[in-house]
Parts: sequence; structure tokens; C-alpha cells
Amino acid sequence: MQHIAYFISDGTGITAESLGHSLLSRFSGVHVDQITLPYINTIERATQATQRINDSADSMGTPPLVVISIVDGNLREILRQSKGVILDMFDAFLDPMEKLFGQTADYSAGTAFGMAHTNYHQRIQAVNYVLENDDGGNTKNYATADIILVGLSRSGKTPTCLYLGMHFGIRAANYPFTEDDLDESALPKSLQPFRDKLFGLLIAPERLASIREERYANSRYASLKQCEFETRQFKARLERYKLPYLNSTHLSIEELSTRIMDNVGIERRVNG
Repeated sequence: MQHIAYFISDGTGITAESLGHSLLSRFSGVHVDQITLPYINTIERATQATQRINDSADSMGTPPLVVISIVDGNLREILRQSKGVILDMFDAFLDPMEKLFGQTADYSAGTAFGMAHTNYHQRIQAVNYVLENDDGGNTKNYATADIILVGLSRSGKTPTCLYLGMHFGIRAANYPFTEDDLDESALPKSLQPFRDKLFGLLIAPERLASIREERYANSRYASLKQCEFETRQFKARLERYKLPYLNSTHLSIEELSTRIMDNVGIERRVNG
């Protein structure tokens, strides 16, 4: 049976999406169409969202899942009258917190603006650092890196660095091991002073060949033989220099990022 999930927020919807995605990931055998409705911050928009939920329930023959992250209690009450299965983040989390702290939560919109404003600039600075130091293009800045990801071409270094920068404010650089680097027995000269910052991403040669084939079909670069050679050489280099590493073959960018931080002991620079 096909299902629909609505992520509804009076802001961007990122918080509702994050919770919804995390919960839905526990049900791998269920197909769920996911719809985000951001900026539901008026009675008119809440009413329209409720009607959309009801239309989906009627057409699908099953109630949609509705994850709500809305401050205004009146708007939340309108949505609760829908035919959806409601997961109200404020009711679920703030009520027990109020009981614990003996204090009523501040339900005014924009309460966390100051923190969000500071986090925003830290994220932007981190992302700019990632872009400036992507793919070994600016090794002179490695002294200010929090971490330097090393790996073969197309092993997931860039998206992982961007995730670390955007979500955690981490200054992440990355360096691709080329065939020339693999022919040498020593680490590349630009990396040698920063061995304590290096972290490797290993990938199965079959997966690497598949990824490369999508971009450079029928090339030597994408051949399984070449990918097996590079993977074997790169793994030997990681083990020779006792560099920490993870196998990225079956890990999402989110999992890679959090596991890297846990392995190395890097603390996030931004909250939320």
C-alpha cells in the first residue's frame, strides 16, 4: 500500500523533515511519498494544508502521516482536525520538558533567532572553507583545517566535507589520491605535516567502478581492474601510515559525517 507523509512547519520545514526522515527510515519495506509544506504560519494556510491532507486521505484510502513543527497552538489545533496521523513535535517534547523544568516553554516564534544567526555565519564560513579547499586545490590552508579527508577520486570526499561544514560548522578539506600519488611509497608532501588531521575514505572497487562509469563510461578510469588496483594501493597506504579510515561503500553522507566526528573526537562548532 502506498502512503504519504507531510512535514509541516511554520518555518523552513527542516526540523520536521529531519524527524520524519529518521522515523521513516525504520520502515524500509514501506513506500512513502514525502511532501514538505513550509511557512504554514496563518490560519488560511493551516486550513489549506488540512484540506490537502484530507484530500490525500480520501484519494489514497489511508490516513497520511503528518509531522508538525509549528509554534502557534491555534494552527496546530486546525491541523489536528485533519484525517492524518499527527506527530506534533511541540506536544511530544515540550510537555514532558515543562514538567521536568517546572517552567512553561516560550512558544513565541523566533525565540532562537540570535543562536540561529550566529550558527548561520559559522556554517557559511565552514562551507566556504570546504569549497576553497576541495579536491586538493589549496593545500596551503591545511594548517587551519579541522580534518582532511583523503581518498580515491569519486569516493565521497566532497559531499561528506560539505555535510560536515553545513551541519556541524567543521572546516573540512579533502585531498584525492591520484595514480601518481599511489605510485609513490611516501605520503604526498603537502599532507606530511598534517598526518594527525588525515582521515581516509575507502570504497569497494565494484562500487567505485559503478560511480565512475556513470561519468566516464567505458574508460580506463572507470574499469573494474583500475578501481581494484587503486583501492588495493590506497588501503595499503592507509595501513602503512596507520591512518584512521572508514569504508564509505554502504554508508550515507550523514552516517559518514557523524562516524568521522566520533572517530576523531571533533566537536561540532554549531548547534541545531
